[in-house]
Amino acid sequence: MPSITIRSCPADARTALEQAGLAPAWARLYAARGVNHPDEVAHRLPQLLPPAGLLHIDRAAALLADAIRDNQRLLIIADYDADGATACAVGVRGLRLLGAQVDFIVPNRLEHGYGLTPDIVTLAAARQPDLLVTVDNGIAAVEGVAAANALGIPVLVTDHHLPGDALPDAACIVNPNQPGCSFGSKNLAGVGVMFYVLLALRAELRQRGAYADMPEPDLRALLDLVALGTVADVVKLDANNRTLVAQGLARMRAGKACAGVNALFRAAGRDPTRATVFDLGFMLGPRLNAAGRIDDMALGIECLLADDPAIAQRLAQQLDTLNRARRDVEADMLEEALAILATFNPTDSHSLTAYQPGWHVGVIGILASRLKDKFHRPTLVFARSETGELKGSGRSIPGLHLRDALDLIDKRHPGLIVKFGGHAMAAGLSIPAGRHAEFSTAFEAVVRELIDPADLDGRIETDGELDLAEHSYALAEQFDHAVWGQGFPAPLFTATFDVVAQRVVGEKHLKLKLARGETSFDAMRFFQADPLPDRIRAVYALMPNEFNGQQSLQLKLQHWEPAG
Repeated sequence: MPSITIRSCPADARTALEQAGLAPAWARLYAARGVNHPDEVAHRLPQLLPPAGLLHIDRAAALLADAIRDNQRLLIIADYDADGATACAVGVRGLRLLGAQVDFIVPNRLEHGYGLTPDIVTLAAARQPDLLVTVDNGIAAVEGVAAANALGIPVLVTDHHLPGDALPDAACIVNPNQPGCSFGSKNLAGVGVMFYVLLALRAELRQRGAYADMPEPDLRALLDLVALGTVADVVKLDANNRTLVAQGLARMRAGKACAGVNALFRAAGRDPTRATVFDLGFMLGPRLNAAGRIDDMALGIECLLADDPAIAQRLAQQLDTLNRARRDVEADMLEEALAILATFNPTDSHSLTAYQPGWHVGVIGILASRLKDKFHRPTLVFARSETGELKGSGRSIPGLHLRDALDLIDKRHPGLIVKFGGHAMAAGLSIPAGRHAEFSTAFEAVVRELIDPADLDGRIETDGELDLAEHSYALAEQFDHAVWGQGFPAPLFTATFDVVAQRVVGEKHLKLKLARGETSFDAMRFFQADPLPDRIRAVYALMPNEFNGQQSLQLKLQHWEPAG
């Protein structure tokens, strides 16, 4: 059972934030998340790090400005996840705003695999582009860039993934994680990198006098897409990313989102004027991702590029249908995986791998995430690709950098991994058919070497007890509209409660009445219908509840353990 811990809160930072005018509850939460000054949570656009900090961005801007001047044809090579789709839409919309001729290609996950491969270069060449621009991919495309160079097509790489041992021989690379780049945020998503390239391009065009007799294009119009891609890609929400997300949410709430984003909100049954990070990560993101997982992400990109609300809504409904199909496939695969792992004992293993030839390649990442959450082990899930190789997707836990683990396996067992890439918490790879058992053994050995056994026990980090007087609908609503996410977790509190009443609702949820001293609270335990004991120590979030026009506070029970 995971242990409940309380994150430390530096007293000096908390005091400084209170003295600067923040309410005590907010000062405490922000100080515990490393905030030292209110400016760090003001989320104003002028606070964004300047584009000039990105290595080679001036070269990228000049390359694109020259292409616009010479009326060249640009072709974006996108990735097939939500970050890649939003990065592509930002690139197409932004470049067109700035005067470029631009179109896009997105690889099909099942047919082409990931990134700028030689096969994708062949498809791209048929469009006769003068310049290829990758978004959310390309840093590992050594062979693809070489293929483009051989055809005389230069490549501008915009990416955020960690580079391998060799960089592609591109005309220019913009990536905060490439060697020599001192940009202050290494956590930009692919969509964030593309947005920064557009900022630099506009500055270059300004310097060339392009706006001497006309107003400059307003790139703030792209921030709804930047926010969606940043949240959906689960990158760390450092101060710079929080500003991008907060500004995008503000545009959505002000009714300034693009037609495609508004259509995704409607398809999800959500209100864009009350947009939250939850909506982006758990309602819109999965619908957009569904296209790339089980169909063609071109559908998702076309939705984001649509200016006609009716067309956008039709495409969003198709994405919603695909998402429902994805959930059905995922549920079946999870049931099969749990049956296979019925005898799996987490205490015997530091890692988990699973493989079935019939599993859908597009859904193995979600399955890996579900299994990782259930067993709290670094997890890799494999399925057979059309080439016969086994394609794997992995999710990790705090304490193990997954890409580094794969890199170590690759160095120790040459040929066992065909290719790999990713981040600390998520990665993808391919291995030869028939070598799953061998890989599983190698993965377990590396995980045992790299991870602290204490990290396998699991911890639920909370903000401790919240004063009874601070429990309110207003505070819950403020929490709901703030920017939380990876690396900047939403508030969780812990306290001991008496369970006054409990009943199952909707066949799978538990509706509760909890008491803390003389004060009682309505609470919900979602997707868990098992009864609770009379007294519990609970981990919970504040949840604003609206029903029949009435506003009330509910507690959202995340975890519990018996209390004496």
